[in-house]
Amino acid sequence: MNHMAHYSSSHYASYPSLVDRGVFVTGGADGIGAAAVEQFARQGARVAFADKNDSKAAETIARCVEAGVAHAPVFYSVDLVDIEALRSAIADAQSQLGGITVLVNNAANDQRHTWDEMTPEYWDDRMNNNLRHYFFAIQAVAPAMIDAENGSIINVGSSSYMMQEDFFPGYAIAKSGVEGITRTMARTFGPHNVRMNTVLPGWVATERQLDKWWTPEGEEGTLRDQALKRRIYPDEFVQLILFLAADDGAACTAQQFLVDGGRR
Repeated sequence: MNHMAHYSSSHYASYPSLVDRGVFVTGGADGIGAAAVEQFARQGARVAFADKNDSKAAETIARCVEAGVAHAPVFYSVDLVDIEALRSAIADAQSQLGGITVLVNNAANDQRHTWDEMTPEYWDDRMNNNLRHYFFAIQAVAPAMIDAENGSIINVGSSSYMMQEDFFPGYAIAKSGVEGITRTMARTFGPHNVRMNTVLPGWVATERQLDKWWTPEGEEGTLRDQALKRRIYPDEFVQLILFLAADDGAACTAQQFLVDGGRR
């Protein structure tokens, strides 16, 4: 069984409509977010991203520059719990990129915890890290998208609540709310040709997951449940995000897409 099988960027589709398109990604320093930043940049998009991990952000930008992208990504060092800082970053990015047509709400923290140790303060922390900034990023980018009658907002959810995974209830509950945002706001923005969708990962083999949570037993269980008997990687996960951001996905809104190797 080849756990390492995944594809290089040369095998992926190119989207002419993404060339020079303004894209803002939250949590873009590493993992799925970094893959989104890099893949959008390789498409010729103008990309900005926000994260609090400055060193990983520098590595992501360096990979893009090394790949010879047309526009080096713009980085904002922001803790997304700070909504005013997020708003400021998005306002500046609007100017730097010449507008934002695509928002990828991605940033999250899947720290493990149990229901019985939950405090009101930690509950608020889980909601603030995994849900609240999604709404306020949308609030910040939507007016210009509405004025332009063009926009695509992609919210990265999680299949964890569907799988009834109970080792991080605050995270899973917050992530279930992502679908509530998508379904509610897609109806609000649809008349203005602004689309909103959720893309849900299964267990994607990011550096963080491999370092912190991956175990032989966990992988065995995941592969047993998946239809595809291999790992799912960040670059291939974000291909659906690219499709939804491009004009090719222009008829898709208010939908939930699973990219989990057929696990659920």
